[in-house]
Amino acid sequence: MNKALLTIILALMAVSAHSQHALPNIEAHTITSDILSADRDVLIYLPSGYDVHKDKHYPTLYIMDGQWYFYNGVAIQKTLRGELLLPEMIIVGINMPRPERDSIYSYHWDEFRHFIRNEVVSFVDAKYRTSAERLLFGWESSAALVTSLLFDDGSVFKGAIATNGTYITPEMTDAMARQTQGSKKHLYIANTIKDIYNIDASNQSVAVLTQSNLPDLVWEYRLFDSEIHESLAYVSIYEGLKFYYRNFASLAFSSIDEFNAFGGIPEIRNYFIRRGDQFGLSTDVDSNTKNSLIWLAWRRDNFKAFQLFMTEFSEVLSTRRYASAYWQNRFGQFYLKHKDFDNSIHYFTQGINLYPDDEYMALMYSGLATAYQHKGNMKQARINYKQAVKAAEKNNDPKLELYRSQLNGVK
Repeated sequence: MNKALLTIILALMAVSAHSQHALPNIEAHTITSDILSADRDVLIYLPSGYDVHKDKHYPTLYIMDGQWYFYNGVAIQKTLRGELLLPEMIIVGINMPRPERDSIYSYHWDEFRHFIRNEVVSFVDAKYRTSAERLLFGWESSAALVTSLLFDDGSVFKGAIATNGTYITPEMTDAMARQTQGSKKHLYIANTIKDIYNIDASNQSVAVLTQSNLPDLVWEYRLFDSEIHESLAYVSIYEGLKFYYRNFASLAFSSIDEFNAFGGIPEIRNYFIRRGDQFGLSTDVDSNTKNSLIWLAWRRDNFKAFQLFMTEFSEVLSTRRYASAYWQNRFGQFYLKHKDFDNSIHYFTQGINLYPDDEYMALMYSGLATAYQHKGNMKQARINYKQAVKAAEKNNDPKLELYRSQLNGVK
């Protein structure tokens, strides 16, 4: 079980420990359906910022079998730390308890499809601030349902996650090929070889997709063979959302070689332009990507890349992230290490002036003195070594004797 799944399950357990009425941002509704001639219960989760950002409209994830998987979708949202990987979403759980669930798939398939598409979506859109970005999740028999809804002519859904079985025929793909799509649709299919009940249905559907010409359908089939029929749903919701939003996240790289292979700064800028166009976001490179690249160059001790990122993304240096003596000292020490004494002096001086009482004061004075010493300005070197000693004495700094020896070494 991977760490992401473990985090989700732990959060899910915490969420489920409370009643739905004790949880904030979750509302229960009953929809009286003319199509089904019956009432259906739905649960709706609203993002934490819903009541704050009054003008914001949110994508919606419709979860079939909400009685089992609604809180899993909520847990994924609850564990988001900002919108770095996935956006905030409205989660709709459609309850399908047995024995009604079995009856739906045996006798009322078409009616239930129309109920979801026409009545549930209309109810949610009328009551909440939704965007046109609607996704579906279905497990087992519901996987076939969500695939059918995605393939419908004039479908209001942009993506579907179908796990542990689905049902796609050549007739369905041929019909979809004849449709005029306004934008691409996405389908994520997941299963495990241990799902002896439905693996054949998944494989057959994938075989049909492989033989079809559907340029407006982006799809993927993944096997999670460490999971079983009953456990895969928890993994596939998260992985399916990551698949749909694979162009949404901030960029992160493990090495400068990977950054270069990606296409460097030009391709990073293109990525955010495409991302902005697809999801209605800013087309500027986001601060998280800028920060991670600066950090990467520093951690990999690649001074050439560090200079590039500090120049290209200089605007991020004035944000709150770097508003501390800690960061001013870190930059100063890195420039000092690589003998860029002018930039080193700049950051040490900036840190000393902005944060005069910080614990890094002695270290910054010492670094500033060392930079001046390398530039041959012994007067400024001695002045700043004295300040380092003074600050170290004030703060009982364990490096006090080092600073005294540095001062004594300046003639």
